[in-house]
Amino acid sequence: MTEMKYTQAVNTALHFAMQQDSSVVVLGEDIAAAGGSFKATRGLLDAFGELRVRDTPISEASLASLGVGAAMTGLKPIIEIMFMDFITLSMDAIVNQAAKARFMFGGRSNVPMVIRTPHGGGLSAGPQHSQCLEAWFAHVPGLKVVCPSTPNDAYGLLLAAIQDPDPVIFIEHKALYGSKGQVNTEQPIPIGKARIAKEGTDATIVTYGSTVHTSLAAAKVMEAENISVEVIDLRSIQPWDQETVFNSLAKTHHLIIVHEAVQAFGVGAEIAAWAASEAFDELDAPIIREAAPFMPVPFARSLENQYSVNTDRICAAIRTSLR
Repeated sequence: MTEMKYTQAVNTALHFAMQQDSSVVVLGEDIAAAGGSFKATRGLLDAFGELRVRDTPISEASLASLGVGAAMTGLKPIIEIMFMDFITLSMDAIVNQAAKARFMFGGRSNVPMVIRTPHGGGLSAGPQHSQCLEAWFAHVPGLKVVCPSTPNDAYGLLLAAIQDPDPVIFIEHKALYGSKGQVNTEQPIPIGKARIAKEGTDATIVTYGSTVHTSLAAAKVMEAENISVEVIDLRSIQPWDQETVFNSLAKTHHLIIVHEAVQAFGVGAEIAAWAASEAFDELDAPIIREAAPFMPVPFARSLENQYSVNTDRICAAIRTSLR
């Protein structure tokens, strides 16, 4: 185990994958000499050269299309979209081409492509640089979607994503880039397997990304009230680990789903629907979703703080569920 920052864990995984497999290439805007907007690709150009680490024009549509073509002709491209908000410009290549290639070619062709992109607020970056759009991609058959909350998961899940034969949307929260943690560099982390971040007996929180840490802070607060909260870090949004969630619900009988994205039609709604359908008899109270309101992300820090899910709101949700 080695202590790393989140960004360093991503960078280390990229280095390792490129050393192990010469077909892995990295493409994006300012990812070569500049090392990316958040420095996650720093040093790759010097280590692997300009044939495998390439700056591209400022055209997300072209970049994603290039990745699909490269993946279908023998390479394993890792595409960086500078902010998740900009992924809106590449939807045709991702949704209509990458996600459907295996199906439309009868399994004779696939797209082993990873799209790395940072999402989320907390940096006063405004409504066009702070969105969490993961639910869009979780809705599309043929795509996998992961969102690691720790440096260890960033490293292990990125290796798994690169090794996957199909397209993976790899989401990194930009407010977590500076966070530190112990990283196991020995093996990938399977896509689709959740992590129990904290065990508990009275209520279950299901969450992912940055709100894992907010949920853990809320669970700590609830300890003073003799309330034991289990926190499940999904890690993978599509597919998601129903077994771990339902096993926890069978123990606690109370479910709170937390995410930073807008609540309406979000990841939480899907999990709540499955829980109500498949684990209804385990519920002793209505399922609660704690997420962002249905509005663009504010720019002003004071407004963004009110917009964002926080510890107080999660604690209030737990108390309501247990009341």
